[in-house]
Amino acid sequence: MQTHEIARRFTDYFVRAGHTSVPSASLILDDPTLLFVNAGMVQFKPYFLGDAPPPYKRATSIQKCVRTGDIDEVGKTTRHNTFFQMAGNFSFGDYFKAGAIEHAWQLVTGGQDAGGYGFEPDRIWVTVYLEDDEAAELWQRIAGIPAERIQRRSGKDNYWDMGVPGPGGPCSEIYYDRGPGHGREGGPVVDEDRYLEIWNLVFMQDERGELSPKDGYPPIGELPNKNIDTGMGIERVAYLLQGVDNVYETDLVRPVIARAEELSGRRYGADLTDDVRFRVIADHARSGVMIIGDGVTPSNEGRGYVLRRLLRRIVRSSRLLGVHEPVLGSFAEVVRDAMAPAYPELETDFERISAVVRAEEEAFLATLSTGSRIFDTAVAATKAAGGVQLAGDKAFQLHDTYGFPIDLTLEMAAEAGLSVDEAGFRALMAEQRARARADAVARKTGHGDAGVYRAVLDKSGGSEFLGYTDLTAEARVVGLLVDHTGVPAAGQGSAVEVVLDRTPFYAEGGGQQADTGWITGDGFAVEVSDVQSPVAGLIVHRGTVTEGEISLDAPAHATVDQSRRAAVSRSHSATHLVHTGMRRALGDTAAQAGSMNAPGRLRFDFTSPGGAVPASVLADVEDEVNAVLLDDHEVRAFVTTPEEARLIGALALFGEKYGDAVRVVEIGDYSRELCGGTHVHRSGQLGLVKLLSEASIGAGVRRVEALVGLDAFRFLAREHVLVSQLAEQFKARPEELPERIGGVVERLRQAERELEKVRADAVLSSAGALAEAAEDVGGVALVAAAVAGGVGANDLRALASDVRARLGARTGVVALFSVGDDGKVAFVVATTAAAREQGLAAGKLVPAFAPAVGGRGGGKPDLAQGGGSDPAGVPAAVEALRRALAAR
Repeated sequence: MQTHEIARRFTDYFVRAGHTSVPSASLILDDPTLLFVNAGMVQFKPYFLGDAPPPYKRATSIQKCVRTGDIDEVGKTTRHNTFFQMAGNFSFGDYFKAGAIEHAWQLVTGGQDAGGYGFEPDRIWVTVYLEDDEAAELWQRIAGIPAERIQRRSGKDNYWDMGVPGPGGPCSEIYYDRGPGHGREGGPVVDEDRYLEIWNLVFMQDERGELSPKDGYPPIGELPNKNIDTGMGIERVAYLLQGVDNVYETDLVRPVIARAEELSGRRYGADLTDDVRFRVIADHARSGVMIIGDGVTPSNEGRGYVLRRLLRRIVRSSRLLGVHEPVLGSFAEVVRDAMAPAYPELETDFERISAVVRAEEEAFLATLSTGSRIFDTAVAATKAAGGVQLAGDKAFQLHDTYGFPIDLTLEMAAEAGLSVDEAGFRALMAEQRARARADAVARKTGHGDAGVYRAVLDKSGGSEFLGYTDLTAEARVVGLLVDHTGVPAAGQGSAVEVVLDRTPFYAEGGGQQADTGWITGDGFAVEVSDVQSPVAGLIVHRGTVTEGEISLDAPAHATVDQSRRAAVSRSHSATHLVHTGMRRALGDTAAQAGSMNAPGRLRFDFTSPGGAVPASVLADVEDEVNAVLLDDHEVRAFVTTPEEARLIGALALFGEKYGDAVRVVEIGDYSRELCGGTHVHRSGQLGLVKLLSEASIGAGVRRVEALVGLDAFRFLAREHVLVSQLAEQFKARPEELPERIGGVVERLRQAERELEKVRADAVLSSAGALAEAAEDVGGVALVAAAVAGGVGANDLRALASDVRARLGARTGVVALFSVGDDGKVAFVVATTAAAREQGLAAGKLVPAFAPAVGGRGGGKPDLAQGGGSDPAGVPAAVEALRRALAAR
């Protein structure tokens, strides 16, 4: 039974049993606790946790999953895989243990002719949680499994929870006995290679506290609604039903190994070392394509780093098999062809996927050769010196200069019989990060030499900041720079940096944008566009001389743009209120992780281990903040000691450094924070705060954006006009608009589907005429033609398959071409069974004609496809195919 058929049967069974079929979620969900979705239940977590009401009582899905905790073990055994598909059925307060067991038993042991999997009932074993007498009794009563094939296990194996207080429950696992040839008698508690787990049923019935029943602690109570969460490994079921020994030999994975065999000239199964490399390629190629398909690109951190590591392990494994030309594109094509029936987006988005893997391989190959030589030299020198550990600086050089992930260096070193000084490597990486932070500071100072600013500071004694109380000030020019060089004077049109002995201008810092304004004097004017503090104690005004000439020691009048300052100050005060509101709603874990305060708008970043903030919580925070504005609290700032600030509950930002004296800003009794920024005098001056959005910006970090004051009023006014226009257009009340618009969108989608069907039917209707027009070329019935423009790859494949079927038992070859709206050529080649018996493989025919359209392609003996960039070459391609068939 093919893997896609296994998945189809699972979905069909549960849909017939009243479940809603839910599509697989992306591998990338907004869950800061996960790099990738690793189980079928992840997309349903809000329903299990009670964060949102489930839109259905029963659901089923085939979820794509990636687990990366054991990448290094992939290939060494046949059990470890990074990508897999998990089939699941879920009940939200509907059926419970009896229903879950009955469904699983019927599908697992039901006859294949009746839609089941047909496993022999007497080879099924199950495990249950030690204390779950109910599940054990149900297995005997519903499935008739004898007590000796029901084994009890501890919470470590048969209890599930999320690792935090919340829902949990015992689970029951279904195992299949592969027979004496695969291990010892005694059930799964004795040998989990012979007795292979295929399905896990989780009975969510408990509420766990701080201590988990997995560790032997009792739950703190029962859930009011009991839920079911199950997960069946599609690939495991596949290799049992396909009669092969492991997942690498199943129908969706073995083709990747076959392509590696084709490229390398080596055979899987002939050498144990090579087999590891074949399996690495097969596993990582699937994972890589699926991860890229969901929007991840290679990088040096997070998900991108995992992807880069997977792709580079493929390249290196291929080189160890003797393949030195690019391979990732070829493997990606095989994965696409195998997986697209279940995930059609791989087909439609393959151009992007292919571009990503090819670019990553090109970059890696450019450095791999040089880096490998450096590595080999370092290994030889280490061994010659009698060492057993590769130096940390060598590992760092490979990483920093040649793009070797440390994991690759560790792997290569282990193969060479060496360890790696990881501590030394990490220390050098830390130094590099410190340099990067220094570079960021340099960018802030315009890449200028901090020594120049230090000299100005030493000479002038620094700048006195007056901006908390004054927006204008009389001052003296104590520093003047052009191109980061001190000058005595600067004329009109010059870009200058001006240092005053005292200034009302606020330098960018603490998330607050810099002031702008003017510096004027006798015969000169400077428009200030930015203010920075490149070294502590010095405030540098950057701008352009718009009149006359400014000179050192000249008296000056500094004027801050008052409207901009007021708008920025409103945003900064609003950020404090939002911060407090979030902490009150979410707890102390909602700690500020960054902010940006600009005129009329703000951005507030905060830690959120719990993931996305529900819309209802955001609405509550917004209401609470605006209530503070209505109360018109006094905003007070004062300086105190860090100890006193801590005692009065002032919030300090993690990672910030504070001196012996700190400035506290408090807004009534609602908010109290350490802050050096500027603020309004009373909360009512903010006018209005409108939260616009909340989103993830990284693992465990969320971002809220908001408008303040007049900008918030203008936004709401625009929204009101828009809603009014839509209400008028739809002849509906505002509250009816979502339903009305949703209905229109659904009708449009239905119309698009109908149009697509009409177009597809029109394309397929030409199959008969094409088959009848087959020409005889050297005893081969050849159908080679260009079809109507705009036909997609899926329809082109379907048409070619239909034409091939109409050729019946004849020795036939079908080659169809289509030119897309973008001017690109797509082609498909299909061969009949009789043609394949005579050695005519579709994939091997492609090179004979593809160059004529400026393209390439490949595929299996029965079906191949590809593309090109030259539509004018289609006739020449058809002629080239004729010549190839005639000359065989």
